[in-house]
Amino acid sequence: MALHLLQLPEEILLLVLSYLDGRALGRLGQVCRRLRHFTCRDAVWRRIARRCLNSGFVRQGTDVASGIPVKERVRVSQNWKNGRCRRDILLKWKRNLMPWLQVDGDVLYFTQAEEIRAHQLRSDGGGLHKRPFAVFLGHQEDVCRFVITDSHIISGGGDGKIALHNLHSAASIQFSAHEQDVNCVDCHGGIVVSGSRDRTARVWSLSPTTDGRRLHTIQTEDRVWSVAINPLVSSFVTGTACCHHTSPLRIWDLQSGELMNCLGTDFKRGAGVLDVFYETPSILLSCGYDTYIRCWDLRTSFRRCVGEWEEPHDSALYCIQSDGNYMISSGSSYYGVVRLWDRRMNRCLQSYSLSSPTSSPVYSLRFNTCHLYAALATSLHRLDFTVSSSQVTAL
Repeated sequence: MALHLLQLPEEILLLVLSYLDGRALGRLGQVCRRLRHFTCRDAVWRRIARRCLNSGFVRQGTDVASGIPVKERVRVSQNWKNGRCRRDILLKWKRNLMPWLQVDGDVLYFTQAEEIRAHQLRSDGGGLHKRPFAVFLGHQEDVCRFVITDSHIISGGGDGKIALHNLHSAASIQFSAHEQDVNCVDCHGGIVVSGSRDRTARVWSLSPTTDGRRLHTIQTEDRVWSVAINPLVSSFVTGTACCHHTSPLRIWDLQSGELMNCLGTDFKRGAGVLDVFYETPSILLSCGYDTYIRCWDLRTSFRRCVGEWEEPHDSALYCIQSDGNYMISSGSSYYGVVRLWDRRMNRCLQSYSLSSPTSSPVYSLRFNTCHLYAALATSLHRLDFTVSSSQVTAL
């Protein structure tokens, strides 16, 4: 049998093997060295990986984790699905803070009061270097949110300012943006949108000759907790406190600043939206005080979401992230609870409590193919999903 298979042209053999499941590929790879070579090829495992959780393939089929063999990603995906991981506390600090974090390649950025610190992640998988290699300053009060572009960090602070920090030098620019805390910022294509406790959202141009030029001021009638710019840079969404009878999710035109649409119809008073982001130009995810994760498809309806997942312990959801395909991760308001969701299922897939017995919200979380990072009030945590079954048993 093996001899007949190996007589096939390589492209035909790889096509045939791509229709096997993982167990069959594993058994076939034990037949001989040549077949083992073929059963480890990325092309053979790609079809399986596209159906797995957090395997590096987004819904359109694009591979966003090409540096890791696909077979290894399928193995690690089973760990995500089955909850096999090692938990580490990477950093602790003494004061209660509301840290925000971002992961950009092999660098982890997170806020410490008025600072943004950059730590190098260890290439051997051993966490991160404890000493930051860069610290970005510019705010007189705590940094609330920040985003990273190719050349800058754009941050909003409790001092009402927006700061632009050059990633490659110590240079930074600050300008007054709002009368109260800048709770959220987003940036695409030289356009920044900021949202504030002062019940406004503002649009800014950050071109080299017009840094900090205000294009629009939008009266939202509610405190703005979250903003996200559409990837097509044609519109943006605001998530507000929902203290009045208007929808907390509204879409605005970037060119004119005019209201385009309100999402949903049945939000309860106080059901503020704390985190929102676009997976694609037409798919939007949101979460907040009403304990639901919601998925909106802007091609079908603005009134009803196309999917929703309820936090089982009735906790507010502070933050969410998606792999762009099947997996969603959420951070809850009590006991540092991180949950993993398979959007093909109604119930939570896995749950981790990171701050028991004391209680802290998960203020921010990020994950890549192998690790999940969560920022709590006094500590930074990591879940490592690259472990083997024997390592999990030993924990």
